[in-house]
Amino acid sequence: MAAVLVLHPIVTFYRRNLPHWFPDGRAIFLTWRLYGSLPATFFEQFGANEPVSDSEKFQAAEKILDRAASGPLWLKDPRVAACVEEKMQRGARELGQYDLHSYVVMANHVHALLTPWIEVDRLTKELKGATARFANGILDRTGRHFWQDESFDHWVRNDAQFLRIKNYIERNPVKAGLVAKPEDWRWSSAFRRAGREANQT
Repeated sequence: MAAVLVLHPIVTFYRRNLPHWFPDGRAIFLTWRLYGSLPATFFEQFGANEPVSDSEKFQAAEKILDRAASGPLWLKDPRVAACVEEKMQRGARELGQYDLHSYVVMANHVHALLTPWIEVDRLTKELKGATARFANGILDRTGRHFWQDESFDHWVRNDAQFLRIKNYIERNPVKAGLVAKPEDWRWSSAFRRAGREANQT
């Protein structure tokens, strides 16, 4: 486990394969994926001779994950996807750990845009731990790795970026060729919001 270095009273930073910056009170774009969903050598391909930005690494990983052509696809099981969605909603509504602005549960990864009210490291540990235990129980994989340890995160700089990320998250199933419209993807904030709007008319 990487050591956490506090650079400023309101900004926490640490680095593993990717850098992790957490300014207090700012929205965070989080992505976490299933264990083994990327090739074991994925990060090794980015050598020191040709520097690659962390954003480019994320885009390269996203292309592989969206294809979902190999590796585990446990989130395709509706029971597992429902568990992940329910735990995310509970963290926001019942536990007050964060404001959940948008999310999508794909076959092998999850995107979420949220404003954390607890330490992000604790938030991801608790959310991933609870969903892993429940999902492994469903899949008869008790005690085995479910999520990859490290998550991708990006803190949101301004309102325009917030909207771009929100749209990016909800359009992920469209970009992956799974549905025609964001609200057609069952395991997403777009679907949930469309359902609420329909119930109000």
